[in-house]
Amino acid sequence: MMVTTFVIFLISSIVMLLASILSKKTFMDREKSSPFECGFDPKSSARMPFSLQFFLIAVIFLIFDVEITLLIPFILILKISSIKIYFMTLTFFILVLLLGLYHEWNQGALNWTI
Repeated sequence: MMVTTFVIFLISSIVMLLASILSKKTFMDREKSSPFECGFDPKSSARMPFSLQFFLIAVIFLIFDVEITLLIPFILILKISSIKIYFMTLTFFILVLLLGLYHEWNQGALNWTI
């Protein structure tokens, strides 16, 4: 058992070492690091600054969008479950959504700053 573990560790280490040696790329290659714009030099910087706040708002939107999509099957569940269990489950799910929204609002993640 110990020998097998050692052999697996040794083989994986050798493969990782070979991969890192063989995949060395030159970072100083001007042509590969320059932006391509129809064969011409770009008029402005190709590396535009990206707003981290915009990214966080987009991720929060996607998370809540998926959670809203999870609410759609609740309509079908109403037909097959009792009304008490249905409302308890729906209330719990919406409560978790509202608590998450409150937490994001309280942390200031929803404040749009310029």
